[in-house]
Amino acid sequence: MPVTTIAIDAMGGDHGPPVTVPAALEVLSKYPELHLILVGDEAVLRQALQSHSYPANRLEIQHASQRVEMNELPSQALRTKKDSSMRVAINLIKEGKAQACVSAGNTGALMATARFVLKTLPGVDRPAIVSTFPTMNPQKNVRMLDLGANVDSKAEDLVQFAVMGSVLASAVDNIENPKICLLNIGEEEIKGNEQVKQTAQLLSQLKSINYAGYIEGDAIYQGDADVIVCDGFVGNVALKTTEGVAIFIGKMIKEAFMRNWLTKLIGLITKPILKSFAKRIDPARYNGATFIGLQGTVIKSHGGASVHSFVHAIEEAIVGAEKNVPERIRHKVEQLLRNL
Repeated sequence: MPVTTIAIDAMGGDHGPPVTVPAALEVLSKYPELHLILVGDEAVLRQALQSHSYPANRLEIQHASQRVEMNELPSQALRTKKDSSMRVAINLIKEGKAQACVSAGNTGALMATARFVLKTLPGVDRPAIVSTFPTMNPQKNVRMLDLGANVDSKAEDLVQFAVMGSVLASAVDNIENPKICLLNIGEEEIKGNEQVKQTAQLLSQLKSINYAGYIEGDAIYQGDADVIVCDGFVGNVALKTTEGVAIFIGKMIKEAFMRNWLTKLIGLITKPILKSFAKRIDPARYNGATFIGLQGTVIKSHGGASVHSFVHAIEEAIVGAEKNVPERIRHKVEQLLRNL
């Protein structure tokens, strides 16, 4: 069985090695065939590893002398940080030494660097960011794209997002014929702006994907769709709103049960139910957004991810690498272009 190798930008994000190193070690313990490359300041990483036992034959360090800051301009990072942990991790994919990389670093810089180093797949005009959302069905999540890579997209771009999202859901989620929906302000054909209407017209002509029409924002979490398509501006707002609502609900529930001794007692009795509910909507469970449309698998973790959350991002990279998603998308896009 081929060994899967994942490169990790160990210096990226709000926390860096205090999160990335323990997460890497936890993943190694769960996946006995996995090989990881920690990319970053070698001295810092070796110090972080000192108090841990780990399989040295499955974990290596790749030194990188620079780090991309969270507030750094993508153009500046691309121009002046050629030996950053982010850039070196992506280079490892280009060199064939890793099948995927994970970073919690600056999103704009990561996308710009990944696109520059790896290039987009033939026939793909723009890469997109895709991630999973929870639904009312505990056995099912929904994937949504674009979540912020492109704030202005043409109808043709959204069609490509739909094709790529369909391939991802089929490969990673094992859905034979993923149901694709287009996010809109209503389900009626007359609703929506010109961009959405043009996209719907193009998608309805495609026979290679299972396009099922419009979906409204309140139906995102119902579990009827497998993939939801939108432009990056709308998608990013939806993502951040979802995360904010999850935090809001958790805070309101906690305050409600802390009002007096009776509510505290009720809270204690219902603790298992509340714990299960909190787990369902915990954003950490859905950490790990895929930069789709590139000639390589790049996973973006939340900048403030915890160890538990970063583990999920690494696991998303493992699945993406093992399923060879970029090659599957390449084949599907080529097929689409031939049929146009």
